[in-house]
Amino acid sequence: MSPHSPEAVPGSSLSAARRTRELAGTVGGPPVDVLVVGLGATGAGAALDAAARGLTVAAIDAHDLAFGTSRWSSKLIHGGLRYLASGQLDVAHESAVERGVLMERTAPHLVHAQPFVLPLTPLVSRPQAALAWAGFRAGDTLRLAARTARATLPAPRRLSAVETRHLAPALRAQGVRGGLLSWDGRLSDDARLVTALARTAAARGARILSRVRALELTGTGARVRDELTGEEGEIRARAVVNATGVWAGHLVDGIRIRPSRGTHLVLRADRLGPLPAGLHIPIPGETNRFVLVLPQGDGRVYVGLTDEPVDGPVPDVPEVPETDIGFLLDVLGSVLDEPVGRGDVVGAFAGLRPLLDTAPDGPAGAPPRTSDISRRHAVLTSADGVVTVVGGKLTTYRRMAEDAVDAAVAARSLTAGPSPTARLPLVGAASPRTLGTLRAPRRLVRRYGTEAAAVHALALRDPALAAPLLPGHPATGAEVLWALRHEGALDASDVLDRRTRIGVVPEDRAAALDAVQALVEGARVTR
Repeated sequence: MSPHSPEAVPGSSLSAARRTRELAGTVGGPPVDVLVVGLGATGAGAALDAAARGLTVAAIDAHDLAFGTSRWSSKLIHGGLRYLASGQLDVAHESAVERGVLMERTAPHLVHAQPFVLPLTPLVSRPQAALAWAGFRAGDTLRLAARTARATLPAPRRLSAVETRHLAPALRAQGVRGGLLSWDGRLSDDARLVTALARTAAARGARILSRVRALELTGTGARVRDELTGEEGEIRARAVVNATGVWAGHLVDGIRIRPSRGTHLVLRADRLGPLPAGLHIPIPGETNRFVLVLPQGDGRVYVGLTDEPVDGPVPDVPEVPETDIGFLLDVLGSVLDEPVGRGDVVGAFAGLRPLLDTAPDGPAGAPPRTSDISRRHAVLTSADGVVTVVGGKLTTYRRMAEDAVDAAVAARSLTAGPSPTARLPLVGAASPRTLGTLRAPRRLVRRYGTEAAAVHALALRDPALAAPLLPGHPATGAEVLWALRHEGALDASDVLDRRTRIGVVPEDRAAALDAVQALVEGARVTR
């Protein structure tokens, strides 16, 4: 199958050859209308938004698609419930609206309804339970206000003790008086959302250029370096959007970010047994914070997350401190029949939320808790015209991208209409009815949508590509080949850490590395 196979959405395939060709035509070439720096969800979303308006676009990242915060989320598409509790009604409504957009129009293949159980243990008082129930009912009102169908997100309801134990068998039975069932949006994989955004932008003509580092930004372009060759040059643009998240202040003066670390643990699924639903576990002493238990469907379970301020230099890949691991294990252990130990943690990851530093300091000049900083996003234009978008969260990436492109269009008087992205399906998107007719494994449909049959066909043509890359994880060689031919993966790290997510468990990464590397080398030979 060539990169131009009709089985891939026409024009959407990202490959090493396309990158080389488009990079050569962009660096030192005629100016593009919009240069986007950063290819996380917001940056890829901005590239799509601008391209969908008919503007010429180049989008660059120093690393890979979804290299930063966008791959370290809980994979939840939140309806904004926690923002209601803090009085941020506009943020709550915006979140609910954007959740509905993803689930019903732009990415129904990637975002699905996820049930959660809040077990009513002796640690949850009756007033706390009443408050949580009121919150879930308010969340359902948000769903209604956002015009998201009941068929998309079922209503919350109370559970008996028996029902609670059925949905969460690992719970300690003693003292459980019932539970509360609620629903929210859930991504099959956050990095796959970014890949779909980038490919949809590419199908609209955007040049998606990974491994291209911005060394310096101005309102008319950027000095850049090809990280594969070391060559430097200039990309000229009529407008520049800085969507680099926690690194935004490195490229534009005056941007103050207070990063917040969100840590997740990775457990083997058999350690907790069957989990038909996720869990909300109340954090002792907190009224509106929970630890989440998130079954992944790939033999793993994530447990998260923390909300801790981060000081000092921002690393490319955040480290997970033992204090975060201990905290999450303690909260998890408060409700389990058999507590999980440190040895059961097979992986851990942390993402840094790019919170805009606008909150007043606390007592005696102490910085505010990052959990108290607003999740509102902001679009800031520098003196020389660089548009920076910061804050926000994964759920609202589309609105952030739209606002950033609006600002760039206005600042540079570009000719462009309003954003069409609220109704623009991403690569692979289709109605649940259509997706249900595809002749491909359900797991592939939930990751590739309408392209699942093409991925499956690779395995059918070559039985060697059909086998899992390692025991206990479902990813196959066919998915590696698809990532290299169509999804912009350039090396084994791209495949292991962002296209398949095998790499979140170091032991699994090491076990699959040779097989993936062999496929990467084979693909290079045939280019």
